[in-house]
Amino acid sequence: MVNRINHVAVVVEDLDTALRFWRDALGLSLHKTEENPGENVNIAFLPVGESEIELLQPTDSDSGIGKYLAKKGQGLHHVCVEVDDIEAAMQRLVEHGIELINDTPRVRDEGTRYAFVHPKSAGGVLVELYQLP
Repeated sequence: MVNRINHVAVVVEDLDTALRFWRDALGLSLHKTEENPGENVNIAFLPVGESEIELLQPTDSDSGIGKYLAKKGQGLHHVCVEVDDIEAAMQRLVEHGIELINDTPRVRDEGTRYAFVHPKSAGGVLVELYQLP
């Protein structure tokens, strides 16, 4: 069901400031940055082996990421695991009494399908399910 960790997402107040640690001091390569207006976030992608660190900077304080930053501050936001069949993974979780945030997968522009597991069901960790196109 789960193939690998696709990425670990970290909420930051400012991408440039965060990159001073992740890229400059730690030595990770910056693969790309992108704006995601649908989620009101700017993202920096830093590959680590077969996975990535994603730095999330909210562009709107009323967005989900903006509210998270205001409430909890900078730090780990979620862990994303890659699955072959997101509907099957979601169904299995529901059958095990796991609360999902999304009833159906959402779809990114490039075709990646994703959904979130509520942290209450995952020991306080927000978990994202990812099915690549």
